[in-house]
Amino acid sequence: MSPQDPDLLAQAFIAACTDELAAPKPGNVHVFAAGHGMAAQDFIASAEVAARPLTREGLSVGARILGAVEATFARVSLNTNLGIILLCAPLAQAALSFPEIDLECGVARVLKSLDQADAEAAFKAILRANPGGLGAAPNHDVSEPARVTLLEAMRAAAARDRIAYQYASDFEDVFGLGLSRLYEARRVSRDKALATLRVYMAFLCAFPDSHVVRKFGAAAGDKLVEEAREFVATANFSLPEQAFAASLRFDAALKAQGVNPGTSADLTVATLFADYVAAVLANGSKNG
Repeated sequence: MSPQDPDLLAQAFIAACTDELAAPKPGNVHVFAAGHGMAAQDFIASAEVAARPLTREGLSVGARILGAVEATFARVSLNTNLGIILLCAPLAQAALSFPEIDLECGVARVLKSLDQADAEAAFKAILRANPGGLGAAPNHDVSEPARVTLLEAMRAAAARDRIAYQYASDFEDVFGLGLSRLYEARRVSRDKALATLRVYMAFLCAFPDSHVVRKFGAAAGDKLVEEAREFVATANFSLPEQAFAASLRFDAALKAQGVNPGTSADLTVATLFADYVAAVLANGSKNG
C-alpha cells in the first residue's frame, strides 16, 4: 500500500466511530444522550488516540490491540472501546497486508495467521480494559500466560461472546448481516444516521447482546431481543424524525435499567469501518 494508506485507514476508523455515535442507538452512548457513566466525547477522544496504533504499518494484530487500548486509557481512563479495537484490528491488518484482495478474504487470511504472541498482547489489553466477565474463562483465561494462538482462544470463547465469534467465523456477522443491512438501508434513504441505526437494530434483533448477557444473564439478553424486534416492527423508518424519537424513548427505558447493548454497538462500528476500508482499497486499486 502507498505511504498515505495508513493515514486513510486511521481516518476511516475515526469516521466509523463518529458515525456510530451520530445515531440514537437504544441503550448505548450517542450524541443525543450520555449513559452508563460515559459521554459521546469520551468515545470520540478514544477513537482519535486509538486510530494511529490500530492502523500503523508493520504491527501484528496483537500489537495493534494492545497499543490502541493503552492509548485509550492514557487519554480517557475508561474502557470505551475494547470491543471495537478487538474487531477493527484484524480489518486494519487485512487492508495493510493484503490490499490486492477482497477485504473479507484478507481478514480470513489474517485470522489464520494469528499466533501466540497475538494472544499474549490481546490478553494484556483485555486485562488493562478490565471488562466485567469477558476475560474469565475455564480455559485460556486472560489473567494467565497465553498458551494458544489468539484464534484458538477466541474459538474457545465464541459460544459466550459475539466478538470472539467473529474471529471464529471469519467475521460472519460483520460481512453478512451488518454490511447487507447497511447497503439495504442506503438503497432506501440517504440518511447516514438512520442507516447506522438500522445496522445496530439488526444486530440487536438477531442474537442476545453478549455484554447484556454477561451483566444481567441469558433471560435479560433474550428479553432485549424481543423488545428490539417489537421496536423494529413498530418504528416508522421511512420517517427518520419519528424513528429517532421512538429510538430515544427506547433508549431512555433501557438506560433507566442500566442495560447497555455494547456488543451490538461494537459490531456496528466494525461494520462501518469495514465499509470505509473496502472503499479505501477500491480507490487505491483504481488509482494504482
